[in-house]
Amino acid sequence: MAFWHGDKGKTATGAQRNHYRKKRKYELGSLPLMTKLEKDKRILKRTKGGGIKVKAHSVEFANVLDSKTHKIKKVKILNVIANSANPHFVRRNVVTKGCVIKTELGNAKVTSRPSQHGIVNALLIEGK
Repeated sequence: MAFWHGDKGKTATGAQRNHYRKKRKYELGSLPLMTKLEKDKRILKRTKGGGIKVKAHSVEFANVLDSKTHKIKKVKILNVIANSANPHFVRRNVVTKGCVIKTELGNAKVTSRPSQHGIVNALLIEGK
């Protein structure tokens, strides 16, 4: 079943509205991609206009910025500690923007959108 972002046939108050045309391809949507902690895997999606969007299906490493030394290191993600988007994502190890991950350097907060950018960038919030 496809996700459709077009007119649903109802007004804001819930009244029925007549359909005046069929569905269009540019109104298609897709399921949300839950980026998990596993071996690195990327998905390429074609976007409107012929561009390509890289989505991270699963990640293993993160680019962590240490604000004290101003250095960026590629480190392994060990676990998801907290996720304000959904508390169940912690148990499932789903990485989203704003979640707190445990890395080899310490805890870090994710600043990128892995399911949109295909990479995990994070800011170190406490060191070991």
